[in-house]
Amino acid sequence: MAEISAMPELRRNALQGHAAMLLFSAAIAGSFSLGARAANLIDPAAISAARFAIAAGVVGGVAMAGPGIPRDAFRAPWRYLLLGGLFAAYFVLMFEGLKTALPVSAAAVFTLTPLMSAGFGWLLMRQRLTLRIAGALGLGAAGSLWVIFRGDLAALMRLEFGRGEAIYLIGCAAHALYTPLVRKVNRGETPIVSTFATLCAGGLILLIWGWQAILQTDWAHLPAIVWITLLYVAIFASALTTALVQFATMRLPSSKVMAYTYLTPAWVILLEATLTQGAPPLAVLPGVLATIAALLLLLRD
Repeated sequence: MAEISAMPELRRNALQGHAAMLLFSAAIAGSFSLGARAANLIDPAAISAARFAIAAGVVGGVAMAGPGIPRDAFRAPWRYLLLGGLFAAYFVLMFEGLKTALPVSAAAVFTLTPLMSAGFGWLLMRQRLTLRIAGALGLGAAGSLWVIFRGDLAALMRLEFGRGEAIYLIGCAAHALYTPLVRKVNRGETPIVSTFATLCAGGLILLIWGWQAILQTDWAHLPAIVWITLLYVAIFASALTTALVQFATMRLPSSKVMAYTYLTPAWVILLEATLTQGAPPLAVLPGVLATIAALLLLLRD
């Protein structure tokens, strides 16, 4: 009877996790289009350090206005240094990759994250994959590669992987490890407290590692697109998405959490079409459709 009574709550928690990741996929897409336009105008470490500082301030302010931050929030700080380091690596490598990678191609690389996340989920949490989920991840990965290589089978066979895409792929591996690790090291902290601590730790790491780039940046004369990108990625693609991932990770398996990344190329295509008044080559659309099909397969119970 207890199991039956718990079912509505479990279903509600799952729906909340899905809603969080749907918002995540939309919010993260904007960082590719804006990031590609700002990546060559500022050092990746400098903009990443600034975004972590702003995001930590936003999340910390929200936490203080609500339940507050408990005194033991930073217990076992090695956990947040580990999580913050992975998240910082992801963002730095994203901006470095976007110097040469196209926004749609970078978004396609990001959709390889669920496959890697499922592997890390098994290693850390022993989260097993069903045949359907494994097939969906494989389908999504195939669709992603189709978009990355722009539908050129000859380039795919030669593995002509762009430098920007390769750099960003390493960052996505860090993001994939971050997802199950959140659940592994959590000790009962709420998502907002864990997010705040992670952002503080990531900001500290970037401050130490990128202090020269930060000092050498002419902050007073940066182009407007850099400030727009910085504020967007700090508030929406850092503070909001970090909280959404941590919120969803406590309610869904890692593979389902990261399944929503398969929507990213579609969001980016729509955004790029709006910004440039142009559409991507038709050759990439089969890959986009394959990633959406993979999402639908992953979300089935």
